[in-house]
Amino acid sequence: MSSTQSRYHGVYARWKADPEGFWADAARAIDWIKPADKTFDPTAGAYGQWFPGAVCNTCYNAVDRHAATRGDQAAIVYDSPVTNSKRTISYAELKDEVATLAAVLQDMGVQKGDRVVIYMPMIPEAAIGMLACARIGAIHSVVFGGFAAKELATRIDDAKPKAILSASCGIEGARVIPYKPLLNEAITLSAYKPDACLIYQRPQCAASLVEGRDADWQAEVAKARQAGRRAECVPVASTDPLYVLYTSGTTGKPKGVVRDNGGYMVALKWTMDHFYGVEPGEVFWAASDVGWVVGHSYIVYGPLLHGCTAILYEGKPVGTPDAGAYWRVIAEHGVTTLFTAPTAFRAIKKEDPDAALLKHYDLKGFRALFLAGERADPDTVKWAEDILKVPVIDHWWQTETGWPVAGNPLGLGALPVKHGSPTVPMPGYALDVLDEGGQSVGRGKMGTIVVKLPLPPGCLPTLWQAEDRFRESYLATYPGYYNTSDAGYIDDDGYVWVMGRTDDIINVAGHRLSTGSMEEVLASHPAVAECAVIGVKDSLKGEVPCGFVVLKSGVRQNPEEVEKELIGLVREKIGPVAAFKLAITVPRLPKTRSGKILRGTMKKIADGEAWTTPATIDDPVILDEIGDVLKGRGLTH
Repeated sequence: MSSTQSRYHGVYARWKADPEGFWADAARAIDWIKPADKTFDPTAGAYGQWFPGAVCNTCYNAVDRHAATRGDQAAIVYDSPVTNSKRTISYAELKDEVATLAAVLQDMGVQKGDRVVIYMPMIPEAAIGMLACARIGAIHSVVFGGFAAKELATRIDDAKPKAILSASCGIEGARVIPYKPLLNEAITLSAYKPDACLIYQRPQCAASLVEGRDADWQAEVAKARQAGRRAECVPVASTDPLYVLYTSGTTGKPKGVVRDNGGYMVALKWTMDHFYGVEPGEVFWAASDVGWVVGHSYIVYGPLLHGCTAILYEGKPVGTPDAGAYWRVIAEHGVTTLFTAPTAFRAIKKEDPDAALLKHYDLKGFRALFLAGERADPDTVKWAEDILKVPVIDHWWQTETGWPVAGNPLGLGALPVKHGSPTVPMPGYALDVLDEGGQSVGRGKMGTIVVKLPLPPGCLPTLWQAEDRFRESYLATYPGYYNTSDAGYIDDDGYVWVMGRTDDIINVAGHRLSTGSMEEVLASHPAVAECAVIGVKDSLKGEVPCGFVVLKSGVRQNPEEVEKELIGLVREKIGPVAAFKLAITVPRLPKTRSGKILRGTMKKIADGEAWTTPATIDDPVILDEIGDVLKGRGLTH
């Protein structure tokens, strides 16, 4: 669809002319127990408050209202290649499961406003646990299953949960990871002790329970069911927290991003239709984890609020069993829309560069691929477009915003694609690009991307128990704006270009250069599967870029040859000013479990600075491998 057919510009202009009227209209798609006193109160909180005075329940909107009208429709389809099991849960069944677990939580003493930490693998019970908390007004805080005990302990101390929901184990590829020893250690390490833990016993690994504190999930649910115990939806204020989700802070102390009930529902419901272009009843798949913001917004809440069928997938893009895993899930469950991280597609492209496995599956109902979580390099986007023959849409948002800041709104009619740009800001976000002095740099110039306050509904109103830290982290640097800490520019057509975190801009002999633009060039080489560019210390130039590349499977070319070609390519495309003279082939790149490359840690290793293994890392051994490669090249300081 061309930009002339897209409704985007009209919709964005309507929001800009009357933000309150725009969001009041969007709020009509939600069932309120009591409507808001007004749409927005500019005097409340750090930058104002959306839908003050409204009373609602998020679980009711996501589950109960659909159970009444589309009870037999699948709400959640669980697909687990790692355990070779599948399960479909209808909206009517989901309501019963959620209400029963919510009654168990109430029996454990959990009340409205209490926190519940959820430390779970990708199984339906994780989503049921989240919804059960929402049902009774408890605030959930999901911690990625298998997270290190020390990291879990810091989150327990910060959230002070009344109860913890966990499982006996998680499964990563072929490895079974027992969770209970990690949970026990975390509770030992934490100063704050929860009253109770509810443990879901998985057949792959049984957990022993601590007497007086731990209860068996299946046994407690069976007891409640037998006694006919079901919890009703508890009314909460629209501005009450629905959840706290921790994101790593620069100080090492995690930042608890708070999400409210009302504004979040309004924003998510709006995006399902107008942004993702999905209809109620259709199958939506976010291939992420409930431990991340994408899992909260687009595995659990977004699709269910919209009356879709959500896919909950316990597996990987490759290796469970092969690089055709995603095609199987799409074909088997009739997925219309997939949302995943670019790294998943880079992994598929590396293993199956010609997409030979795609030929075995019928993707006739598949309409669109959305990519987010890190920068989508143009090469990967083009590859996905070529093999799938559907729109491939990069979009940009953050844990803090909870939903897309910029993207190509399929539901409003897609705009022309510019590879490397997540397209345009969504209604609610007035973006600008500022220099270090807080001045707008104008079109086409690089700086820090900021959002003019107030933030739209669904974004964080504050950090958990840390209002001062919230202001200091996000609002103090540029008064009147939310600081995204992402660097980039806005072009003459109003397209946003996000080139990396502000610390991914390197200063080479006084020239500010984006590592993202260099990665784009490296990724365009036919032998390269994925890459990362970091700035390493240099006594003469301050910093010089260093590129790490992973080659595609089956590449016959000599790695040294590829490295030489890459250096030439960056010189040709960006120019000698980049001073790009280091391209290093490595077997793999260190990543978080959500697929983000750990560039900051790689930089510390290269610069010889003290570094710690990030809690979110997928495989810690890779960092040692990177260190060895750098030492072998005589590059560590």
